[in-house]
Amino acid sequence: MWERLCELLDAGVGRHVLVVGDYMLDRYLYGDAERISPEAPVPVLRVVRQEEALGGAGSVAADIAALGAVPHCVGITGRDADGERLRELLDRCGADTGGLTVVAERPTTRKTRLVGMAQHRHRQQLIRIDDENADPVSDATADALISAACRLLDTCRAVCLEDYGKGVVTERLAQGIIEAARARGVPVLVDPANTDNYSRYAGATVVTPNRTETERLIGRRLRSLDAVREAASEILSRCRTKCVCVTLDAEGAALIEPGGTFEHIPTKSRDVYDVTGAGDEVLAAMAVAVAAGATLREAAALANVAGGLEVEKFGCVPITREEVIGEILLEHHKTLGKVRTLDQLLPELARRRARHEKIAFTNGCFDLVHAGHIANFAFCRKQADVLVVGLNSDASVRALNKGGNRPIVGQEDRAAVLAALADVDYVVVFDDDTPQKLIEAIRPDVLLKGGDWAGRPVAGQEFVEKYGGKVLFVPLLEGRSTTDLIERIRKL
Repeated sequence: MWERLCELLDAGVGRHVLVVGDYMLDRYLYGDAERISPEAPVPVLRVVRQEEALGGAGSVAADIAALGAVPHCVGITGRDADGERLRELLDRCGADTGGLTVVAERPTTRKTRLVGMAQHRHRQQLIRIDDENADPVSDATADALISAACRLLDTCRAVCLEDYGKGVVTERLAQGIIEAARARGVPVLVDPANTDNYSRYAGATVVTPNRTETERLIGRRLRSLDAVREAASEILSRCRTKCVCVTLDAEGAALIEPGGTFEHIPTKSRDVYDVTGAGDEVLAAMAVAVAAGATLREAAALANVAGGLEVEKFGCVPITREEVIGEILLEHHKTLGKVRTLDQLLPELARRRARHEKIAFTNGCFDLVHAGHIANFAFCRKQADVLVVGLNSDASVRALNKGGNRPIVGQEDRAAVLAALADVDYVVVFDDDTPQKLIEAIRPDVLLKGGDWAGRPVAGQEFVEKYGGKVLFVPLLEGRSTTDLIERIRKL
């Protein structure tokens, strides 16, 4: 499955996805909350910085763009500075804003979050202030948005309906777009509002309520996966869509298809930092996967990974295609093995860095692995959390003029031997005379070289030290040398 998910992420690049719904501007005011007001028992927030981000359907569009697809936006803004800023942020992430309509009598929806920080780093949302008009849009506005969507549907491979209950996704609008998409064979994915009536979504391909939203829909608690399974037919009936994907936080997701068919899609346990934007990310990832040709099960599996990464971050932060690929590779590290191409390695290293792991790098020919090499790797591994070994290819070894028909052992066998060592996490074969390009791509925190190189120019040293990395020389075991070992064998 993991190989298929990576293929889908590649296939999703450049696909066009229509995003219809409530576009919002998220504003964050960060400040130090170090004392209580003398006027009331509330924290005093001394603002130190401000950020603006895309919210609602805008967040979905940004998530789609980060995954490599092309979002086309259909929704409304006010004739105000917030509307201009929202368009600017959408343009910046690569979204098409031609389908956004200005409604002069309504303000652009804006959410302002006041975030207190303890010791300048521990962030905690104190309060949220919403500036909005959540009344349903007029029929004329809905019809204008349907027309804009229809103009874009011929180029789009999936439609997202993002309903935050801010008045845009009326039944007239939702049904108009669902019918137009169905006539063109384009799947419609819905992130529903928190409501007990899903009639406006009738006929959509799939709706993605979370556990709480599903409980409200059917009027009872769903405390376990078994409870969701038992209620599957009722959930599907109440949603009135072809399929339902219920997101279940730590329990992953439940995919319910026609006939009450139920499939549990588990997820990896996460350290949840902030659930803001998780539903947006799930919708975006499913849409990109479906646009790339995925089944709903494959799309839900991919959404599990992307949504899991989102909850590890504060606020609505788009998860990139590279982050998702890196997480998938990391989860299947043992299956993929230690010998990697550079393209396979870099996304996984990025995920390890995101988990604050340090990367060490060393390189060599390692023609005949001996006790000196083993001690070398043990020393290197102690300097960081992850050890990457650059291995000279056969052609590269020959270019070094080591003589005597070197290498004795071919690169595939040499790589296999290194991969069998516990202290080695990754092996990358390179063809150049030096590992300079490899080091520049990997950007190790620690670059290590044998002690016999002390006082001599080391490939990558200047580059690594320039960004604050360390260069260390590895103590050598006396009398251990591949060249000496080969000479002794030849004299036998």
